[in-house]
Amino acid sequence: MVSARGKFLTFEGLDGCGKSTQMEMLAEVLRRDGIDVVTTREPGGTPTGEKIRSVILDSKTRFLHPMAELALMFAARAQHIAEIVQPSLEAGRWVLCDRFTDSSEAYQGGGRQMGSQLILDMHKIVCGDLWPEMTILMDSDPEASVARARRRNRANATDGVDENRFEREKIEFFQRVRDAYNAIADREPQRVYKVDARRSKDVTHPEIVRAVRERMG
Repeated sequence: MVSARGKFLTFEGLDGCGKSTQMEMLAEVLRRDGIDVVTTREPGGTPTGEKIRSVILDSKTRFLHPMAELALMFAARAQHIAEIVQPSLEAGRWVLCDRFTDSSEAYQGGGRQMGSQLILDMHKIVCGDLWPEMTILMDSDPEASVARARRRNRANATDGVDENRFEREKIEFFQRVRDAYNAIADREPQRVYKVDARRSKDVTHPEIVRAVRERMG
């Protein structure tokens, strides 16, 4: 008997908004419901993707050209889809992913001011028609989220390598990222569910669980 195709859910938002925590909390609930869940992240998720991640996020590569940055993001994404996402979905698993193409549209399209169309065109070329059935957008205050992400990244830095390259940007950059995320949510309300992430994780978690159960059945 062929397994039914799995579901693809993504979590989006500014770094430091709590999306990784909420993704893992949701995964625990789904597993208790008997669902086979895979959690993963972008950029990364595969050995090749993690190497690309170290280039994209390392503060030492802060002068990486925006087009090179975007190309690396999609290179990691192509490997991630081929190695993790598609095989898991075809095996009937649910894939919960921390970031996907919406991040590219928000950070490169909005933050870097490259525009949405370029990112959507690249998605079509690299990812085909693969989109999440549902995206949880964790909407948060840019200043608070970035400050939290900076503290986390400094604490996790090893061997002189940290992932603070984006957090070195000015607050205006993150305002543009947030605006781009909200524009995506307005454009695709059937896919994107926006959550007020300024509240505690114990308040946002049950809301996310309810929304996923309602939309995913």
